[in-house]
Amino acid sequence: MHVTAVTLDGTTRQDPPMDPAALLALMPFAVATGIELDRAGPGEVAGRLPWSPERCTAGGVLHGGALMTLADTVGAVCAFMNLPAGASTSTLASATSLLRAVRGGTAHATARPLHVGRSTIVVLTEVTDDEGRAVASVTQTQAVLAPA
Repeated sequence: MHVTAVTLDGTTRQDPPMDPAALLALMPFAVATGIELDRAGPGEVAGRLPWSPERCTAGGVLHGGALMTLADTVGAVCAFMNLPAGASTSTLASATSLLRAVRGGTAHATARPLHVGRSTIVVLTEVTDDEGRAVASVTQTQAVLAPA
């Protein structure tokens, strides 16, 4: 069975890629910022962003925008993995709580769907540090857009 889906870059393809590297390649901004995807499936998507000086704000702290880019990327892939055949998605809302600074190591993000409906998908992305401590929590609401 072949499924036609709209990719994150707006093109259509058969059998949406499940390979994390193929999914990430569809998101050039995420690639440019250094995000890596570890696994991707409808029930869970995981990725990471290593600390580096160019991703920091004052004091050597990983910038909140970098953490949001990580969470948004992982959350968007999670929503994409849960779309019905031929549908696309667009973010309706995103709420972030920044909980702890990252001063080294790697920020790890795990996204899971909270709700997969006909018109919306809600994704919760938890970001942790190397010790497993909570760094950020992001809830995204994505529209499920019917094929044009």
